Amino acid sequence: MAPRVQLEKAAWRWVESVRPEDIHREHIEIAYRICVPPCKRGACRRNCKGNPNCLVGIGEHAWLGEINENNFHNIDDPNSELHRIKSHQFVPLIKLDRTEYPHTIFPFSDYEPRSICEHLQYLFALLQNSNRRYIDPSGLVKALGLDTGQQQDAQEFSKLFLSLLEDTLSKQKNPNLQNVIQLQFCGQMSYVTVCNQCGRASPLPSRYYELELNIQGHKNLTECVTEFLKEEKLDGDNRYFCESCESKQNATRRIKLHSLPHVLNLQLMRFVFDRQTGHKKKLNTFISFPEQLDMGPFLEGKGICVYELSAVLIHRGVSAYSGHYIAHVRDARTSDWYKFNDEEIEKMEGKKLQLGIEEDIAETVKSQTRKPKCSKGYHCSRNAYMLVYNGSPLSVPGFLQRLVDRDNRKFEEWCLEMADMRKQSVDKGKAKHEEVKELYELLPAEDGQQYEFVPLEWLKKWLDDSTVTKEIDNGNFLCSHGKLHPDKVGEAKRISVKAAELLFDRYGGGPRLDGSTLCEECVGQRCRVLRLKNQLAEDYKEVTNLVKGPPKSDEGYWVGKTSLRSWRQLALEQLDEDEEETKHIDGKTNGEGPEITNQDEDEEEMKTFNEDILCRHGGLSILESERRLMTEEVWSKLRVYFPRAPQFTQLQEPCQQCLRLEREGKENEALNRMMASEQKCSLLNLFQEKNRPTLTKWPQETDILYIVPLFFVDEWRKFIRRPTKTTPVSSVGNSLLLCPHGGFMFTHDSMLMGDAQHIALLWPGEWEVISRHFLVDQPISICRISQATPNGSSVEYTTQPELCRDCREGFIFQQQRDMREYAQATVYVRKVIDDKRLMEAAPEVNVSGSEAEDEREEPVTKVDGERDPDFSQIEDGAKRQRLSDGTIGAAASPAPMASGGKSGIRRSTRHRKLRGEKALIVSANQTLKELKIQIMHAFSVAPFDQNLSIDGRCLTDDSATLGSLGVIPESVICLKADEPIADYAALDDVYQGMFLFLSFFNFFLFFLLYTLNLLYTMN
Repeated sequence: MAPRVQLEKAAWRWVESVRPEDIHREHIEIAYRICVPPCKRGACRRNCKGNPNCLVGIGEHAWLGEINENNFHNIDDPNSELHRIKSHQFVPLIKLDRTEYPHTIFPFSDYEPRSICEHLQYLFALLQNSNRRYIDPSGLVKALGLDTGQQQDAQEFSKLFLSLLEDTLSKQKNPNLQNVIQLQFCGQMSYVTVCNQCGRASPLPSRYYELELNIQGHKNLTECVTEFLKEEKLDGDNRYFCESCESKQNATRRIKLHSLPHVLNLQLMRFVFDRQTGHKKKLNTFISFPEQLDMGPFLEGKGICVYELSAVLIHRGVSAYSGHYIAHVRDARTSDWYKFNDEEIEKMEGKKLQLGIEEDIAETVKSQTRKPKCSKGYHCSRNAYMLVYNGSPLSVPGFLQRLVDRDNRKFEEWCLEMADMRKQSVDKGKAKHEEVKELYELLPAEDGQQYEFVPLEWLKKWLDDSTVTKEIDNGNFLCSHGKLHPDKVGEAKRISVKAAELLFDRYGGGPRLDGSTLCEECVGQRCRVLRLKNQLAEDYKEVTNLVKGPPKSDEGYWVGKTSLRSWRQLALEQLDEDEEETKHIDGKTNGEGPEITNQDEDEEEMKTFNEDILCRHGGLSILESERRLMTEEVWSKLRVYFPRAPQFTQLQEPCQQCLRLEREGKENEALNRMMASEQKCSLLNLFQEKNRPTLTKWPQETDILYIVPLFFVDEWRKFIRRPTKTTPVSSVGNSLLLCPHGGFMFTHDSMLMGDAQHIALLWPGEWEVISRHFLVDQPISICRISQATPNGSSVEYTTQPELCRDCREGFIFQQQRDMREYAQATVYVRKVIDDKRLMEAAPEVNVSGSEAEDEREEPVTKVDGERDPDFSQIEDGAKRQRLSDGTIGAAASPAPMASGGKSGIRRSTRHRKLRGEKALIVSANQTLKELKIQIMHAFSVAPFDQNLSIDGRCLTDDSATLGSLGVIPESVICLKADEPIADYAALDDVYQGMFLFLSFFNFFLFFLLYTLNLLYTMN
């Protein structure tokens, strides 16, 4: 089938030879593509939207071919391995960051454990006897208060987990539960120190939960235990203080094992500190360990001596900062070994421990060493990290077994429910299949038969079984005459009346569009527009030639010069608008709301021909330079394209209202010029900022100065400079400087400290002039009062109106509060080296999380690191103060005066950034740690290498907020970076090699399953 654009052109090709008044039924059917042949199955890969007769590629292939029952549902088989555990196999724990299997990992039982002990019991019972594929441990994790986001090593987590259990169980009321961790995991040992001088032995008793064995330089477990218990000499600086000898003496120290726990946990110290690199490294030494361990030779007293190997934790990986944990656990009931790899559990063959590819540590060929041969009953591993030796387990108590059985029954009920839902979906799909096969054969409309239109999207959703079929809605296809719009025929499909009757009877909807709804008015309008578009190029050339000739003096029409230059483009836009008008119904387009246009854009961009000579009153513009006189022949041709354009003949007079306003405007401009000239002469020093009074050096010739807002002075100067372009200033709003009670808000001292940045000081003579020319709501003055005292003369300053102390205190409090409670404020971080500012150019980087604010100031002259950034160095070596634009001397704050300069010049209050300094966006409630992270992104300095200070005060508390540390907006924070470490690759390994403890959480819980047996019988 031809592309959609070609079908569109073919549907309207007849307009070149047919006028709108000569349109017949055959032309209308061509425009609606009624006679376009339908596509055959297999000819189109996708549906032809430009052809209303194409019914291929709308989703019918899923129903007309072979039907697969699995296509009718999205429900997994509840008896598959995804949901149900295999017979005689352990149940793994789901990792807490997994989101799969949302319907299967949570127990259906209404039993809710109330204590940690009950959580642990219930979880172990589910692990041992549940039918589920996975068990969720989040209940126990939450009860223990563990942080699943914290990254820990396996040994660290082992100690943390046992510590949490011991602390929790010690608070139980049942005394048998209080010491269950000690009974199962805790052994007794002592550090015995013997003085070589007097022979006195000093034992130090201690408890242990695991033995940390050094493997470096050893080949088997016996050697590791022997070294752990060997005697250590204390001499030299490490001599022992003997209480009997009352002096430091040479001595020996060794560890004695007095009792062994029921569960013996051996930690093989594979991760050691490398002094050369300053980081941890992994020892890939082969260590041999037995299946039966006899601890009798190492025990001082009597106790359990022979242990059975019950679990091995493997760490796969070369580095100490990365890798993967795999646990091997022995079932004490059957002596079968299982491998736990996250949620995957694999039973080993032959009831033997098989480490297999876990010994592959991805070393190079040169560094690999051959695995030594192991005797019968021994295993050899270079990755074994933790060894657990255990006694015999007990069975699950009856009440827990009943809870598990109840959960299994709920699980079986859920499986039956899922199977029933699968069957219902399949039955529904088969019924839909029969319906589609029946109706799809009836859809095509034969030539010469009656037909109707239905939406293409509705047909696709009807054939898509995953969505609910709604009623048929043809409302979006209607034109302004309530019929089918010609442009919408590509989004509809023509079907037979019989098929339409069945679809509308079954699904409802409307309005129904048949052959009588083909809109003749829309086709005629489109024909007129297309003919004008074809004629536009020829008319444009003719109008261009006619415009070149001079018009006759006794006739003509006014045309805007802008309209005349762009009339071709305006004509095209007008024709497009005429074409779009057929889509509107009562101001709406296809049932949608009217388009909202921006009025400001309409005012700036001309939309209608000749509106550029239309004044705001609707008359002819008074600007003769913007219009041109055209002949009647030219106007008649333009009128065809712009029938609604404003028309003005040569005899049309300009708008009288505009003429009157023009005269009044010229009179007002003359009056403003005169007013500005008079005010400038009266207040020349104020305008030129000469001879201004200041508070830092009170003028001797007067004891009173007057105060006005700086805003008033700025606006007044703008008027003096451009009296015809700006509005005259009529009043002085001194109430801006007063509180609600009418009192003044500033003191003499506060204005010296910087509060005067928004006020201007006036001489008494200037105040008299301002009082005559402007309306003043409230005079404000400051007076100097000199008094003679025995110690000399004293000077006081008072204001009128007087200071409102309550409002002043509230104002100061609010200022301080704003300094402490700010959001999205700017601070500046300045990097220093050897307590000097770093001024070298540094590439700017984006600050993640809080982008540095855009530089808003002009470039600053490059200065040395020791120079004051607020001064620039001139050739004679004197420091001259930089001046900010628009500052007023009367609003001076105390600042050093430049030599030979004018008095009363104040320093700019804007912060000037230096090169090497960066601006950050921060908030008061942000912590110092978060600020350090921003600084890390900006300066590439790690947080632990950052030394921050402000005003000489160090910032060290990472958990404190910036507000509590006294960091206020516009603060300058100095950053001094420590020397970075040389091995960045090792630092990267530190960050990337942290392990989530959930990767070996299975190991500990299964290990506890066979060791916490007393919990099952003591509840």
